[in-house]
Amino acid sequence: MTHPPILESRSITWTTESDCAAFAESLAHRDALADAFIALEGPLGAGKTTFARHLLRSLGATGRIKSPTYALLEPYELPRLKASHLDFYRFNDAREWVDAGLRDVFAQPGLKLAEWPDKAGTLLPVPDLCVHIAPQDDGRREVAVHANTPRGVELLA
Repeated sequence: MTHPPILESRSITWTTESDCAAFAESLAHRDALADAFIALEGPLGAGKTTFARHLLRSLGATGRIKSPTYALLEPYELPRLKASHLDFYRFNDAREWVDAGLRDVFAQPGLKLAEWPDKAGTLLPVPDLCVHIAPQDDGRREVAVHANTPRGVELLA
């Protein structure tokens, strides 16, 4: 698999969940988020879904924000935009992305948050941002954020 070029990067430490929430809140105020694709990477329990929940809450989501692990896709109609929270953890073959009709989701306007994007292989478009969360033994999260597109660079500005 080839990796997209990284145009800009940030390294962040989340000492507490509040740090994760603050990063999500900062992204929520960016106009470029409306049609962004954010790939969320990291091992089980890293905080991918937690970050997605904080971002969706910051964008105005109310009620329960469920993990899409079993449903594959949780759609949200938010005040400023539509959002799709996806999780490919259960994929055994990248072609399942096509079989599930997700090409249509990515063709529509709106924010896409995808957990376990590597399970969809090269079928996904290039993510605007890759957020890789690495849990540490002391509970901190070391986070590497890579902008792969001009939209991603705008999100990191």
